[in-house]
Amino acid sequence: MATEVNFDGLVGPTHFYGGLAVGNLASGRHAARPSNPKAAALQGLKKMKRLLDLGLEQAVLPPLARPDLAMLRRLGFSGSDSAVIEAAAHAPALLQACYSASSMWVANAATVSPSTDTPDGRVHFTPANLISQFHRSLECEQTAQLLQRIFHHPGHFCHHPPLPAAAPFGDEGAANHNRLCREYGEPGIAMFVHGDSALRGGRQPLRFPARQGIEASRAVARQHGLNPHRVLLVQQNPDAIDQGVFHNDVIAVADRRMLFCHEQAFVDQSRILDTLYRLMGDELLILQAPAEWISLEDAVNTYLFNSQLLRLPCGGRLLLVPEECRRHDRVWAWLNEQEMFDDIEVMDLRQSMDNGGGPACLRLRVVLSDTELHAMHQGVRLTGHLYSQLVDWVERHYRDRLLPEDLSDPQLMREVHSALEELSRLLALEGFYPFQQS
Repeated sequence: MATEVNFDGLVGPTHFYGGLAVGNLASGRHAARPSNPKAAALQGLKKMKRLLDLGLEQAVLPPLARPDLAMLRRLGFSGSDSAVIEAAAHAPALLQACYSASSMWVANAATVSPSTDTPDGRVHFTPANLISQFHRSLECEQTAQLLQRIFHHPGHFCHHPPLPAAAPFGDEGAANHNRLCREYGEPGIAMFVHGDSALRGGRQPLRFPARQGIEASRAVARQHGLNPHRVLLVQQNPDAIDQGVFHNDVIAVADRRMLFCHEQAFVDQSRILDTLYRLMGDELLILQAPAEWISLEDAVNTYLFNSQLLRLPCGGRLLLVPEECRRHDRVWAWLNEQEMFDDIEVMDLRQSMDNGGGPACLRLRVVLSDTELHAMHQGVRLTGHLYSQLVDWVERHYRDRLLPEDLSDPQLMREVHSALEELSRLLALEGFYPFQQS
């Protein structure tokens, strides 16, 4: 028996709107506006609790340590921790990058292959290097350590190093990876979506960079030992990238035997879908939203395809969408005409959405057998009691207003360290954070 566990990123205390992500339109629109870290974390926790109440397996990935003092020192700022912050305030772009709470979007944490797809029968993890954006590249080392701490049993879990931090191997993790299968515990089709052309002179985005490289996708598939006949390499539509579809999970989502996507999601889309039908047979379900109903701009503004496609314990199919979908008349009308979803639920994730991440960005999907589920670190599995503890923790430690200029105050750093110190105890991850090791 295997189940899919949603590991959601807990929004960190330094959630602010810096507009740091090139190609992420929502992030750019809200740059320098006041954020509400407390509301952001509570909204994310409410989504986790809803999945728990639905009978699904839900777990929590804690925020990484911020600010990244080691990187600031590497960049030449010196002295005590407070002195480093005060000096870096004169280089605000660097300070903001080192304070970014972007690790909350754990769809970028890693690519994960379940044990049914790998030759050694273990779950394989490759942490994403995220080299396309400086502030996100800072996550890789801590994320790798966190995954190794949670999935610690070598008999069940295999951890690979991140890919080289060079342009051909830009890797954005599960945000550019879909897995299709009949049931979670059966072998699947790994669909890797890249942004650059595999052919010299092929189509490329012109406005925004392609973040995922085809060589990165190939390398991860090799690391995990995936059967080449069950790996599909797909190029994302460069026109979609130029309209703000910076990751595949902004334009497509899959669960078991269903793929839900926009009709302009991929290059040579009809061929890709024909290949999927050949690999999976008549059981494959594909729902394409037509451009005449939902434009690429609508898809980006509502994050319709960044929804969570979930299988309920009763066997029904639930689509969990952000509130922005309900507020868009055409998107909402089209959604409610679709018969492939047994139910549609709406979640308010405004704080995350305004910074460029929807429901699917906030979670990393990990398929585990019953044995593997019990072999992982149990402190991060969500329960009703842990949920109450985390809500109380957020209420006590988080600010309800944060601006980029607030990052220059060393008091914020002290508040964050105090909060994460307590969180590490709540999740039984004591000693994980760098400031706890010094």
